[in-house]
Amino acid sequence: MKDITSGPLVNRVANSGIEVINLEDYYPHNDIAVFDIKPYLFKELILKEKDFRSALKEIDWSIYNNKIVLVYNSTDAIIPVWAYMLVASYLTDIAETIFQGTQSEYLQYHYANVVAGLDLTTYQEKRVVIKGCSNKPVPPIAYALLTSRLKGYAQSIMYGEPCSTVPIFKRPRVLPNI
Repeated sequence: MKDITSGPLVNRVANSGIEVINLEDYYPHNDIAVFDIKPYLFKELILKEKDFRSALKEIDWSIYNNKIVLVYNSTDAIIPVWAYMLVASYLTDIAETIFQGTQSEYLQYHYANVVAGLDLTTYQEKRVVIKGCSNKPVPPIAYALLTSRLKGYAQSIMYGEPCSTVPIFKRPRVLPNI
């Protein structure tokens, strides 16, 4: 039996040449705040323009400073588009980002933009692991979009941790003509 205590420890994963992409690294850095229109509706059903405009004038908008603000309506009431526009007009120059929708919808939008903007040429012909098991809510669409884009560059794509991966894609080797 081989004595594993003799000789230096070698991190075979670090020396394997595998590149790791951690989508969690691209999670939004700014705090996320919610602006729900529900409290400004009459009986949670109707948006009265005059009352809505008056209520918005009374809000301390500074609480949204440098935040990602998700503007949405948590009821089934039909909200006119101009209401979202009016809220956005108050948040402009205060919020970092204004998004009409839920946190889940925002994260899908955010990651679609992140993945579209990544320079993947550095992964040309490399073995890549898309890290799983994140502590932040990275939406599944981010993994699918990254895989789709990365497939044009990488030699192979795996999911999970470098020490334990699930194979996703492997480019067939092209044999040279002799």
